[in-house]
Order: sequence, then structure tokens, then C-alpha cells
Amino acid sequence: MNNFTLHERLKNDTFEVMDLALCRVLLMNDSHFPWLILVPMRTGVTEVHGLTREDRAVLIEETAAASRAISSVFSPDKINIGALGNLVPQLHVHVVGRTREDRAWPGPVWGSGQGAPYVKEELEKTLSAIRQALQGQGA
Repeated sequence: MNNFTLHERLKNDTFEVMDLALCRVLLMNDSHFPWLILVPMRTGVTEVHGLTREDRAVLIEETAAASRAISSVFSPDKINIGALGNLVPQLHVHVVGRTREDRAWPGPVWGSGQGAPYVKEELEKTLSAIRQALQGQGA
């Protein structure tokens, strides 16, 4: 493994779910949305095209695995996937389950209001369910 270090903002805004082959999977601390963040564990990479061809392929597969996990655990109407990086330059991919009833629908989740931090019991249940879903697909 290289000298991977998670960006401070990601550390402060998320909970660690697990490490996959390429990405560290994080849960955004906003219980309004089932929201995972995948961070390729590659030092200095800020854009998808900065990954090797092999890592790009793994990133797509791990993004699909995260999407399937959110779908199986939360049954959203839609999955939004994005890699913006305007505030956090470290490459990371957002995978967000959306419902027609969520506070931001049909707009983006960013800037849609105050987040609702997880309470301990809900956090533990959510992390466990996501881990189980990811492991169940061989992730």
C-alpha cells in the first residue's frame, strides 16, 4: 500500500465503512440520505483520469457495488453518482440514494439544507447493513 491519507474534511464528515480493493468506503454523516463516498487509496490523485487504466476499471466496479449496496439496503428511487472535488481535491466519488420524497428532490443534495447527523443506534445499524451488503457481493 502507498502512503494513503484521507483528506481532513472527509475524515470529519464521514464514518469509515470498510476498505475495498481500491477504495476506502465512507458513510456521509447525514441521515437524510443513504450516501457513500468512495476514495481511491492512491496518493496525489485528484481526477479519475489520474488513475491507471486498471484502477479506473476497479473504481467503476466498486462504484457499482456501492450502488447495489445502497439499492438493496435502502430501496431508493434513483442513485446519483458524482465526482466533483471542488472543496476536497482528493479524488472521491459520491454514491447517493435518492427518493422522490427527500428534501432535495429533484435537485442535487449539495446545498439542500442542514444535514442530520446519525444517532448512535441508527449509525451502527446503517454501517452494519452496508458492510453486509458489500461483503455479500464479494466486494
